[in-house]
Amino acid sequence: MAANPSMPTAPAAAGESAPAARPRSDWTVAEVRSLYGRPLLALLGDAQAVHRQWHDPTDVQCASLLSIKTGGCPEDCAYCPQSAHHGEVDIAREGLMAVEDVLRLAERAREAGASRFCMGAAWREVRDGPAFDRVLEMVRGVRALGLEACVTLGMLNREQAQRLAEAGLTAYNHNIDTSPRFYPEIVSTRSFDARLETLRHVRDAGIRICSGGIIGMGEGDDDRADMLQVLASLDPHPESVPINALVAVPGTPLEHRPPVPGLEVARCVAAARILMPRARVRLSAGRGTLSREAQALCFLAGANSIFYGETLLTTANADSSGDRDLMEALGAADPKAAAPDAAG
Repeated sequence: MAANPSMPTAPAAAGESAPAARPRSDWTVAEVRSLYGRPLLALLGDAQAVHRQWHDPTDVQCASLLSIKTGGCPEDCAYCPQSAHHGEVDIAREGLMAVEDVLRLAERAREAGASRFCMGAAWREVRDGPAFDRVLEMVRGVRALGLEACVTLGMLNREQAQRLAEAGLTAYNHNIDTSPRFYPEIVSTRSFDARLETLRHVRDAGIRICSGGIIGMGEGDDDRADMLQVLASLDPHPESVPINALVAVPGTPLEHRPPVPGLEVARCVAAARILMPRARVRLSAGRGTLSREAQALCFLAGANSIFYGETLLTTANADSSGDRDLMEALGAADPKAAAPDAAG
């Protein structure tokens, strides 16, 4: 039987000794659009096969996400309740948290089973000074707890990325949001190329990249495919790829967008898994609107990480007790017994 050209070359299944192959970084737009548009059952089947070749299917990483500085962001991202441009959003602005408060919450997240602790500040860009120094102290403290540390702070330069690396940062989150074509419909205060430049600084500093996007903002399937093509063209691929479904927050320009159907989320997850087989594909924002069955389908499609806890920055997330029940029903490994991730 001829090989399926949409399937990346992968290592042998668990227990075999064949060496791991290098994933492709030369996907064309046409190839990815064709892949994305395949019949869903065929796409899911291939994604599950890829997932089993590269990952333990019972391994689902739990990460915790904390807003360490909330609101007042000068960016105009249409989806974001933290933008200062969206004055009708009901959100309380909060300054940068104290280090000891952040570390107390990180310790609590570790006790709940999280192996990665993510910290987000509503900044356009990192600025050198006491606030950045405080974030570096947070990173060092989280790492001292035995957790992976991830931050999302907006744009940063080469020197700032190096300082984060020296503090022990595991990963830097900087999403590209959507396709290059649709991007200007969502953000006007930061260019798409500026996002890619930040990712280059992160990679050059030796920090793992966490970068994905959001679906459900009014884009089409070609835009979703093109977003994944950009990510899959990075060499090496991002170690983490968050797939977010829009949470339509009242007061934002996208407040009237309908929820994203679970099958559409599963399609995006499956395509991401095939294109970036080594990555942690993170079922992220919007997961709380999905049924247990839809979430299970996303895990079958290759998702292998969730954000754990009732809040993601400022928006609601799935219920923690429900997550524990779901993980048990799926036969996923106990997150409290998992070691920090070596790859994601």
